[in-house]
Amino acid sequence: MKTSIYTTITKEGYHSFPGAATLPKFATNDGMDVSHLANKHMHYFKIRVWLQVSHSNRQVEFIQLHRWLENYYGDKALDFGASSCEMIAEELIKSVAKKYPTCDIKVEVAEDDINGAVVEYDAR
Repeated sequence: MKTSIYTTITKEGYHSFPGAATLPKFATNDGMDVSHLANKHMHYFKIRVWLQVSHSNRQVEFIQLHRWLENYYGDKALDFGASSCEMIAEELIKSVAKKYPTCDIKVEVAEDDINGAVVEYDAR
């Protein structure tokens, strides 16, 4: 049996995808065109962190995990530059792994709770 805890925050944030304006597979000039993503744009980023725990009696208190995650990003709108959801998750997972080095970790970053990415880290 595997047990994980998780917490979720939602943050206003901005990012862009500069290549969307010039790469042919994105700037398609048809119904699949996403060239507008080259411009800085806003999403509500839903960020969820799971920690695998080895027992069921509060190895990690999820309220404390939640507070840590809130503090990690702070109170202001976020600027992720040209980072994708995958990149944002990879960066966050490095910091979570430093704080919880013995836990397997999964991080999900979603745009507007519609599209997103999941990155997993195995502590072993």
